[in-house]
Amino acid sequence: MSNGVCRRAGLPALFACALLLTACGADADDDKNDSATVESAGFAAPAQQTSFGDFAAPAQDSPTGDGSSESGADQPDSDQSGTEATGPAHPVPVPGLTKEYTDQIPAETSQVLVATSPTAASENSTLSFFEFTDEKWKKLKTFDTHNGSKGWLQDRREGDKTTPIGVFTLSDAGGFKANPGTDLPYTQDDRLPSSATVAYGADYESVFDYIIAIDYNRKPGTPPTDKTRPMGWDKGGGIWLHLDHDSGTNGCVTLDEADLKWIMRTIDPDAHPRIAMGPATELKQ
Repeated sequence: MSNGVCRRAGLPALFACALLLTACGADADDDKNDSATVESAGFAAPAQQTSFGDFAAPAQDSPTGDGSSESGADQPDSDQSGTEATGPAHPVPVPGLTKEYTDQIPAETSQVLVATSPTAASENSTLSFFEFTDEKWKKLKTFDTHNGSKGWLQDRREGDKTTPIGVFTLSDAGGFKANPGTDLPYTQDDRLPSSATVAYGADYESVFDYIIAIDYNRKPGTPPTDKTRPMGWDKGGGIWLHLDHDSGTNGCVTLDEADLKWIMRTIDPDAHPRIAMGPATELKQ
């Protein structure tokens, strides 16, 4: 679909065109123009499998209603990456993690998810859910997952199809369907299926039914679709836990529906949950 067709279309069609142009991408000059159009239209960028960049889904206003989700969207701020610990490190290391990563799990945290692959290039991964009870970490469940189709990378960039390595907070959830029972702040968005369909076709209509935002380069306390990028747009964003589509992603970690719903119902905001992500060569002892 050309830019000219989009300009002649009405507002609903223009909305769809903006999504489609961002997802498909043409030449380099068009990519830059389309990115600017999408940003000014108020779209977020959850990482999904696309031919160019991170897939753009409709953004929502900040819950505060003060427009704060717009401020500083492209201003680098390394102190807001979602990786910072609060207070001293947890006295009991999470089993299997190296000291570099266990030191990023604060004492206040009593739930930790660990997503990892055998190698840095793998798109197939597992996610384990740990809970701190009786003065020790207990692994509750382990799930099969997919991560970035280009594997894992510490210094990822927008559209490079890698999942970021690090430790991140988990503060917000949402999706097309109603809250399945999570205590995380939940934002329902009925535009998500049409966004997925425009970009990928009907087979991908349900991938955003349920979402947990991973606080990589985002503003915690906002809907998962909020477009604020504290470290700048080039670092990418919209890194989510969401429903699997049987292949690697552009950065998200994906699970079967029953598994994700179990996590959403088990995760406790009062446990200050964290997710540690990366290949075993980096993350594991």
